[in-house]
Amino acid sequence: MSENLDLVRSIRSAWDRGDFFESGDLFSSVVEWAHPEIECVFADTPDSGTSFGVPDMVRRLREFLGAWEGWRVEADEYRALDDERVLVLTHPRGRGKASGVDIGAKGAELFQIREGKVTKLVLYGDRDRALADLGLAREGG
Repeated sequence: MSENLDLVRSIRSAWDRGDFFESGDLFSSVVEWAHPEIECVFADTPDSGTSFGVPDMVRRLREFLGAWEGWRVEADEYRALDDERVLVLTHPRGRGKASGVDIGAKGAELFQIREGKVTKLVLYGDRDRALADLGLAREGG
């Protein structure tokens, strides 16, 4: 389990700084940790949906990030749920390029890992929804 936590922490270290495009190319950094057939789910965003495979995930992430100025996602807490899943409670922040609206929410990311590769990544804009989907108690409740 600690290997999975270490892997997720290494992935998230750049994300916490707002560096999604390490070395100028998200694709090159993703292939190191993502399974080639990774499933990426935007669970509760305006553009909710699922992508399959690294190229499709990268395309979706680029589209999403392209809509924001100053997008950052800081990790608040890491939780190893079992031998394959790590939940990261997050604080996304940014300003919509089109709307000018600032976001400062409590989100979550669920990493499912097999044999040292992330096979599924679920991105939540609403932390309570993530906790409910996973059958975990809401914060403060």
